[in-house]
Amino acid sequence: MKFHFEFDIKKLHQPINHKHKMLLIGSCFTENIGAKLRKHKFNVLENSHGILFNPVSVAEAVGDCINNKTYSNNDLFCLNESWHSWKHHSRFSGMSVEESLKKINDSIAETHQYLKEADYLMITLGSSWTYTLTSKAANVQPGSVAANNHKAPSDWFEKKLLSAEETFSVLDAMVQNLQSPSERHGRAGFNPKISIIFTISPVRHLREGVIENNRSKAVLIQAVHQLIEKYERAYYFPAYELVIDDLRDYRFYAEDLVHPNYAATEYVWEKFTAACMNEETRELMKHIAEINLAVSHKPFNSQSSQHKKFLAGYLEKTMALEKVNAFLDMKEEKKYFEGALKGC
Repeated sequence: MKFHFEFDIKKLHQPINHKHKMLLIGSCFTENIGAKLRKHKFNVLENSHGILFNPVSVAEAVGDCINNKTYSNNDLFCLNESWHSWKHHSRFSGMSVEESLKKINDSIAETHQYLKEADYLMITLGSSWTYTLTSKAANVQPGSVAANNHKAPSDWFEKKLLSAEETFSVLDAMVQNLQSPSERHGRAGFNPKISIIFTISPVRHLREGVIENNRSKAVLIQAVHQLIEKYERAYYFPAYELVIDDLRDYRFYAEDLVHPNYAATEYVWEKFTAACMNEETRELMKHIAEINLAVSHKPFNSQSSQHKKFLAGYLEKTMALEKVNAFLDMKEEKKYFEGALKGC
């Protein structure tokens, strides 16, 4: 008997490998995938503006990074004794203007350079509901979209569902700004070689309401597939469909019934690596995962000769892996095994 519906996933046109550079932007699901990529020693950078959910904020963040925008005092506001940006997650807030601006501008400058050289941009969209700022909001042009509410009063916002046409238009302009030739960035464009992986977060935005969440996801699905049809180097990975239509069971959600749990995230990760990486890359990931497991190992007796042999063996494996794959950075792992050996 079959207890879940598996479906074929289209392969990524150019498989990802450890030599590629990947920029990840979007919802909290982006950070889950980013953490797994980093753990397996991929070259990744993520969320220059923090966690973002709606397409407008994602497109604005990409635009900031392309243009290497510098934020100033006039772009911040003070609320609850902290300084915030309407275009950034609260991780970029600070107790002083200087603290917040440094975090914001350092992140944009780093991402500007990284994006210029990146091979992939992975965008995870969470919701097409937007919250536009009213005239009551602090230090803002009314009608602009807030990336984060920073626990501001509700009357500072107006809730709006983007249409599929609006969503497509916003993201289409972003892709053109990134890939297409322009006078600003020279004939070749800002990064003409970059491929874009779109995915839609399986996290359910039930605070908006069940029906409202489904309307929102439908808008994203429609708009993203229009983009996939338009651009040769655009790809859709079905994270949303894997959880909603393949697994399709509350067993695969956390206690809040909103976020996919560990088992669901692992399942999506396995499908992602199978669709977007070749066999050689996945084999290298197995060796890295084995070393990661050795680093996290807790010995019964850390002073035993058996544990010393274990550490020496994995130090040798780590050095051998790095020697064969010079693009891997295994410094932390080598440092751990060497330090543990000295302590034996």
